Amino acid sequence: MTELTRDNVIDVLRSVYDPEIPVNIWDLGLIYDIDISDAVVTIKMTFTSPTCPMMEDLLTQVHDGVVNIAGGRDVNIELVWDPPWDLSRMSDAARLELDLTEQGW
Repeated sequence: MTELTRDNVIDVLRSVYDPEIPVNIWDLGLIYDIDISDAVVTIKMTFTSPTCPMMEDLLTQVHDGVVNIAGGRDVNIELVWDPPWDLSRMSDAARLELDLTEQGW
């Protein structure tokens, strides 16, 4: 099997953007966990809202992007709502991009 690292997966996740937010899903803090085994890549992720209109499209982009580098492994995306997403999960770069300083949130 092709060697696959967490950094490879993160690079793919950084290429996925919600069209309404100019920040990738990794820096938004939507990814809760990445697990890579010999047979499966499992990604636990969430959304800012359970009613996100782009949810299916973004799930497909994550799945298809990771499948392309997974070296024949299955790719499972687990949608989780606990803990709920909040602004504290965002990277500093995402907060700067969205002009969210500590005083603003």
